[in-house]
Amino acid sequence: MTTDPEPFADPGFDGRPGLLDRRRRALRDLRISVTDRCNFRCTYCMPMEVFGRDYAFLPREELLTFEEIERLARQFVELGVQKLRITGGEPLVRRDLPRLIDLLSRIELPEGGPIDLTLTTNGSALRALAGPLAAAGLQRVTVSLDSLDDEVFRSMNGVDFPVSRVLDGIAAAREAGLEPIKINVVAKRGVNEASIVPMAGWARDEGLILRFIEYMDVGHSNGWRVDDVIPADEIVSLIDAAWPLEPVESNYRGEVAGRWRYRDGAGEVGVISSVTQPFCGDCTRARMSAEGTLYTCLFGSDGHPLRDLVRGTVDDAALRAAIAAIWTVRDDRYSELRSAATTDLPRIEMFAIGG
Repeated sequence: MTTDPEPFADPGFDGRPGLLDRRRRALRDLRISVTDRCNFRCTYCMPMEVFGRDYAFLPREELLTFEEIERLARQFVELGVQKLRITGGEPLVRRDLPRLIDLLSRIELPEGGPIDLTLTTNGSALRALAGPLAAAGLQRVTVSLDSLDDEVFRSMNGVDFPVSRVLDGIAAAREAGLEPIKINVVAKRGVNEASIVPMAGWARDEGLILRFIEYMDVGHSNGWRVDDVIPADEIVSLIDAAWPLEPVESNYRGEVAGRWRYRDGAGEVGVISSVTQPFCGDCTRARMSAEGTLYTCLFGSDGHPLRDLVRGTVDDAALRAAIAAIWTVRDDRYSELRSAATTDLPRIEMFAIGG
């Protein structure tokens, strides 16, 4: 196959050329996992009792090379992707990561101009890597930080890692110009709900963009129960009682966080509420695992392998055609259908596709 099919030219719901799925959702965001390994064992993602010392992660030869990632990313951008987010596992444990950032930063949108290139990290290695990543072309970072309470944080990360070192990593990211910095907080009942208001106050004072994430049923290893979910409405109410909030319109269609700003002008806060307020209807995200498998839903069970194609003899047009064939039949809406029947289905673990 050497010619692009018609769907490549379809206007997306934001009016830009791109690829549409069966629900008329455009392909706009690609999350690229560069490793399935992580130096944390967060209880909601990679609990130590499951992912212990003997757990078999992917062999190095099965991972996509940086050149393979860059080639695939270019095809996604040709199909309408505007944002690339590097994830893991923990992406900063991938050796020589700034070299990949340099390759990806050179990709331009078809109409001209740079792509949006960002990264999600636990922050543990940012003191050493923030400068090199920024110099290579990384624009922004999102840091996962579930509590400022050191005891709570050490318990949640599963490896007794101190909160002070993550805070130092955030400071390093700021020094390197990787802003605006977003902070992700997974909120879990009985674990860190007492951290919600202190986290909001800290982010207000520091000028950081805070995003709370409802505890999700990704994979089958985190012991998810609906009773452990702190609903978005409750999170907003807790913060609103301390500092009054008002709703804010989305920055763009497909933005996953519901946004509120402080009435006193001291920034904003958001909640990603895939459990209580699903946003499947506007989901524009695809996810590529470290070994080159494409998933069209965070809660997907079946992926679409691309590694053999990119390592084979196919040309770029054939790669785009393969991606198009996957996205144009996409019909995922797990969070809208969530029930006992769906939560029992097999699902990929979150660490494998970056959340």
